[in-house]
Amino acid sequence: MADIQKVPVKISPKTAAPTPQTAMHSPFDHLRREIDQVFDNFRAMGFPFARRGLDLDMPWPRLGALALTPAMDVAERANEYEITAELPGMDDKDIELKLANGNLTIRGEKKEQREEKEGDYYLSERRYGCFTRTFKVPEGVDVDKVEARFAKGVLTVKLPKSAEAQKQEKKIEIKAA
Repeated sequence: MADIQKVPVKISPKTAAPTPQTAMHSPFDHLRREIDQVFDNFRAMGFPFARRGLDLDMPWPRLGALALTPAMDVAERANEYEITAELPGMDDKDIELKLANGNLTIRGEKKEQREEKEGDYYLSERRYGCFTRTFKVPEGVDVDKVEARFAKGVLTVKLPKSAEAQKQEKKIEIKAA
């Protein structure tokens, strides 16, 4: 258990949402927001294919960003949501976790440098890049109890459900006809 390190979660006070000018990075971002709005409108009407819970908001991949986007899993359990991110080769100091405006943002930066010298042979490689993943936090999450751990290249974020949110779930008995 000595490998487990706690990653601090920064909770920002509610601030104004980003303006379209600051939030938009490419024409595809604007198109995606419009398509998401169409699905949100369907959800308001009760259609089954509307977006739900911890929707992933991933910016359109730019300049090889897909290679840097880590694999992430989202699971809902009876008393919490859990997000797991595979971040091999990274340290906890390279990861930033932020909770603001109903969104959980995981941001990281990976830097790698390799240098070899042998006689007339010289090799120098540098790779670096950043990623950002944002999740919409569902209502009923107790934001004061959000916890994150980083061990062996895996980041685990636990978002506990509030007592009220857990009570809202009701099992419905199915009667035979």
